[in-house]
Amino acid sequence: MVTPWPYPDFPFAGDGPEPDGEDVRLAGLVAQRLSIDWTTRRQQITVSVQNRVVILAGGVADAQTRRAAGELAWDVPGVFDVCNALRLYGGRRAR
Repeated sequence: MVTPWPYPDFPFAGDGPEPDGEDVRLAGLVAQRLSIDWTTRRQQITVSVQNRVVILAGGVADAQTRRAAGELAWDVPGVFDVCNALRLYGGRRAR
């Protein structure tokens, strides 16, 4: 018998560290830039930041949009690195 993983309480009540104020600020700035830019504004992009490293997750329409999202994140002052984990949806992959 397989036991399912329990879901954590929301908001997470674990003993992990509180989000850094700078990380929260950077996440807001990156999300704002992505929502303003015409290339990325209607895409399914999730932004999270840990230790000034921006993590982009979700799905985008094409490789150009994926690249644009990464470049917009890099352009935010204070970003140390960008992990672009965006996937292409629609079954097409650019080579």
